Amino acid sequence: MDTSDTVAPEMVPPAHRDGNSGGRHKPERRFYMGVALALFMMVLVGFWPSYFSLIFGEPVARPLIMHVHGVIFTGWMLLLLLQVGLVAMGRVDLHRNVGTFGIAYGIAVLLLGVAVSFIAPALHVQSGNWSLDQAAGFLIFPLGDMILFAGFFGAAVVRRSQREAHKRLMLAATIALAFAAVARMEIQAPWLFFFVWVSPLLAGMAFDLYRRRHVHRVYLISFAVFLVFFLRLFMVESEIWLRIGRPMLSPFL
Repeated sequence: MDTSDTVAPEMVPPAHRDGNSGGRHKPERRFYMGVALALFMMVLVGFWPSYFSLIFGEPVARPLIMHVHGVIFTGWMLLLLLQVGLVAMGRVDLHRNVGTFGIAYGIAVLLLGVAVSFIAPALHVQSGNWSLDQAAGFLIFPLGDMILFAGFFGAAVVRRSQREAHKRLMLAATIALAFAAVARMEIQAPWLFFFVWVSPLLAGMAFDLYRRRHVHRVYLISFAVFLVFFLRLFMVESEIWLRIGRPMLSPFL
C-alpha cells in the first residue's frame, strides 16, 4: 500500500515531505509535466482551426459568452500547467495556495461549461445551421463532458489531502474537457478517437506500472468511466436520447 496516498502531510517526517524529498519524486514530476504539456497541445491542435488560429486573423463575430468560454477554458489548461510546474519545482506550498483559487476557478469552468452546452446548439438552431434534432443530439457531448468534469473535479477537491489520488483525479478532470478538442480533429474511427482522447490516462497507467508495479485505482476507475461515457458517441441520433435532449434544449430557443 502506498502510504503517500493516505498519510496526512503533517504526519510525515520533514525529510520525506513534498519539496524536501530530493530526487525521489523527480521522474514522477517530470512525467506529469509532460502529460500536462501533451494535454495542452491536444487542446491547441483540436481548437486551432476553429478558435486559436482566428485570434491572429480577422475578428469573428460571436456572442460574448463564447469568447469568455474560450478564455476561461484556455485558462484552465494554463492553470494545470502552472500547478504541475510548481510541484515539479518543489514549490508544493505555492501549489496548495494556488489550489484554493483553483477550486473557485474550477467551479467557474463548470458553470460556464453547462451554460454554453445549451447556448451553443441553440445558436446554431436560431441561425438555421442546425435542425432541432441535430442540436438536441449534439447536446449529449458537452453535457457529458461537464458531468465527467464535475465528478472528477469534485472528487479531486474532496481528496486534495491525498496526493496520489488528487493528482490523478485532476488529470482525469482535464481529460474530460479535452473530448471537445479531440472531436474537432475529425478522427473517423471511433475507437481511435477514444484512444487519442484517453491517451494521457493510458500514459499515466503505463507510468504507474513502471514506477509502482501496479495501476492506481483512480486510473482504473477513470478508464472505466471514460469508456462508458464514450458510448454516447453512438447515441447522438437515437430517439431515446432525442426525447431527452429536445425538451432540455427547447427553453433556450
